[in-house]
Amino acid sequence: MTRIAIVYFSGYGHTAKQAEAVQHGAAAAGAEVTMFRIDANGDLPEITFETLAAQDAIIYGSPTYMGGPAWQFIKFADASSKPWFTQALKDKVAAGFTNSASVNGDKSSTMLFFFTLSQQHGQIWVGTGLMPANNKEAGPDDVNWTAGFAGALAISPSDASPEEAPRQGDLETARLLGKRVAEVAAKLRE
Repeated sequence: MTRIAIVYFSGYGHTAKQAEAVQHGAAAAGAEVTMFRIDANGDLPEITFETLAAQDAIIYGSPTYMGGPAWQFIKFADASSKPWFTQALKDKVAAGFTNSASVNGDKSSTMLFFFTLSQQHGQIWVGTGLMPANNKEAGPDDVNWTAGFAGALAISPSDASPEEAPRQGDLETARLLGKRVAEVAAKLRE
């Protein structure tokens, strides 16, 4: 069975909802999925890097704050320098997702951070593989309405609760990313 870890931070619950959608997509494709939610202090259990080394894929997630990932996620990324020395996370499939209140919100900077982290670890990046919903009739309930190709992007308006946002199209985009990562990782295991 393909093993996937989702490592993410969520400040208000919106990105956690997105992470759950990624998890559902990967699990529905037959993967065993382990969720690692980074806490408010930027910490994870000590066994995390050992567990990550045993995975076939790692999916990174964080809200986009001030043009990049939350500091809690950056703390995790900095701590990953220890397994980097031994190349413990090399050749794993990698992907990412992010969420912010604005339509753009410089989410691409967060995705670039995840991509660069994955490349420093020698990982194999997988994007969404989805066409954008970019015609006049398209809206927030459509898949890939935010036109994320590098990863799943979501919009949660600043006055929306986690029950209200991310909206259906963004959650379906996240689910499809999880499914794609599971499928690609399974092919690479063959």
